[in-house]
Amino acid sequence: MMLFVPGFVAERCRKVQKSPAMKALSASAILFALLIAAPARAASSDWFEMEGARVRLVTAGKPDALGRLRGALDIELKPGWKTYWRDPGDAGVPPTIDASANPNIDTVAFDFPAPQRHDESDFKWAGYDYPVALPVTFKFKDPAGSATIDANVFLGVCETICVPVQAKLAVDPGADDPEDVAAVSAAFADIPPPARPDFGLKVASKPGDAKALLEVTSPGDAGTAELFLAGEDGYVLSTPDREIRDGTTFFVVEVTRPDEAPTGPGLHYTLVTEHGAVSGFLPYL
Repeated sequence: MMLFVPGFVAERCRKVQKSPAMKALSASAILFALLIAAPARAASSDWFEMEGARVRLVTAGKPDALGRLRGALDIELKPGWKTYWRDPGDAGVPPTIDASANPNIDTVAFDFPAPQRHDESDFKWAGYDYPVALPVTFKFKDPAGSATIDANVFLGVCETICVPVQAKLAVDPGADDPEDVAAVSAAFADIPPPARPDFGLKVASKPGDAKALLEVTSPGDAGTAELFLAGEDGYVLSTPDREIRDGTTFFVVEVTRPDEAPTGPGLHYTLVTEHGAVSGFLPYL
């Protein structure tokens, strides 16, 4: 099969090459794969086989009365391969999904299980080096309208170099297959619960500071906590640096802000400690 690189995929890969770990790679060293959707449809897509991994899209049932449909992007990684969280860190490709081919789909968004921090020579990254299922929620404008999904999924899988993958996965939700329902339920069960007053983060620095100071609250010792903070809405953030001050755990983050203040809910974060993980939003720093 002849492979080609759509314009928006090429643009994403140019952004990847700007990261410190990817600058050393020439454009010819980056591989691409494209799946052409098979004509057959089911509540789960066919597996797309690629070097180092395979992926499929699974759904459970039909849209509910509010037009919401739960699914999961199932990523089976081979040993030694990895994929990325919503903000990979110094290098990598965050997963994205586009289902706009069906005009009845209003929004579609990933959620993420708690990632791991990996330190490899000159760069750090956040993600998964084991098979993972990313929860995904589709919101339909008309719950009774067309629910077919032609999803363009873009993600990176890496061993020693990153392989950006463009996969088109076709699904026709509706069949209430017990295995699909179980797979989707398991993916959503892995989402960290919402942060709460006794387990989460609060901003301890002044607005506009070049470095944000974030204080950890935890039901127990947070001395080995890991913070995963997503640079979104024009923000560029350094890898959080943990500090212990008078027995309290903080994270210091260098912040580059957008020219215009965003209007979204804030910056996604996941806090992982020996007592578990929570996720939430920080006010824009």
